Amino acid sequence: MNTASPLRIALVTYSTKPRGSVVHTLELAEALHRLGQAVCVYALDKDGTGFDRAPACDYQLVPARSAPAEVDALIQQRIQELGDELSQFKRPHDIYHAQDCISANALARVRDEIPRTATSRTIPHFVRTVHHIEDFNSPYLQACQERSLHAPDLCLCVSAIWQEALWRQYQIRASRVLNGVNAQRFTPTLDGSEAALQQRLGLTGTPIFLTVGGIEPRKNSIALLQAFRQVLTSFPQAQLIIAGGETLFDYRPYREQFFAIAHTLNIELNRSIILPGVIPEQDLPALYRTADAFVFPSVTEGWGLVVLEAIASGLPVITSNQPPFTEFLSAQQALLVEPSSPEAIASAMIAVTDSTLARLLVAQSQSILPRYTWDASAQMHLHHYHGLRYGESSGWNPQLSDRISPSSLSL
Repeated sequence: MNTASPLRIALVTYSTKPRGSVVHTLELAEALHRLGQAVCVYALDKDGTGFDRAPACDYQLVPARSAPAEVDALIQQRIQELGDELSQFKRPHDIYHAQDCISANALARVRDEIPRTATSRTIPHFVRTVHHIEDFNSPYLQACQERSLHAPDLCLCVSAIWQEALWRQYQIRASRVLNGVNAQRFTPTLDGSEAALQQRLGLTGTPIFLTVGGIEPRKNSIALLQAFRQVLTSFPQAQLIIAGGETLFDYRPYREQFFAIAHTLNIELNRSIILPGVIPEQDLPALYRTADAFVFPSVTEGWGLVVLEAIASGLPVITSNQPPFTEFLSAQQALLVEPSSPEAIASAMIAVTDSTLARLLVAQSQSILPRYTWDASAQMHLHHYHGLRYGESSGWNPQLSDRISPSSLSL
């Protein structure tokens, strides 16, 4: 098959905010662009501010209107908004690639439900990367998820645990691709911006622990809070930064529980716990460098890009002793803890304050970085793109995919 000509690739994502799948989309897009491919990122822009950092490749922002608070209606509107825009592609693409459930539903809708006209182009096939699978209570959201898994012509996964889950739960064979880390952005080398960031966020304590992802159940925020209370007994001046938090879902009850527990435990917000919200992309590398350790006891993760970013930034890492983290980290490279045990998390946080142990973890973990690059990920994606385009997709067999008609799902 002819793979010499550049592919015209559309990468579609549900947001401009730096959640894991969005970061994956942008880094992959730029890596494909460096390899000479014609890439355009399509992203829902929910507040009109676009990306913090404009991608090096082409991109198109899809305006999103104010949405209802009720989650089913919100998701339905986002799928429609993205699908309406994608049905009017101004240029043809060889590959259409969704990075999330909303994008996959939008592409499926365009391919299967919107008639072709003189001004709209058909989508012959599309790819979806499955970062993780949710356990939804809502029948509508569950149907959306199932459609997003069965409708693509090829599914990709970034970790073995979700490859296995896709086969076990849906009989879908997904090919494995890599995540990466931008080692030019995330580095231990100070650039002079750290002091101003520390002053702006009120980072005056020691030691400083950092986690990224906001307060939500799958990030295990309450167990981390309870662990931090134990750390404060030994280190009263310690600070915990919980950065991030942009999400489609309303975790208000969980957040309220978090704040109630913090009050009961007499943990001061804005002093012992720092909640800066979503960190502008230009500040994130410096934020890692302001911390002494990265703690991430997540209970459900697609891969954990932030763990790689912390390692590249020269931080010792504490994370959960379960996949996907154990797919790329050993006990010599990170402190692996039982995430359901605040005592275990606290013990690791106290242990990592030992400078000898911290230096050893940092030194051992650096060997991971050369294996996870966005250029390597882009090469793997190109292999699958060419296979799909020419009908020789490696790792995908329609006979092994329990595919269902999208119209059979009530969306």
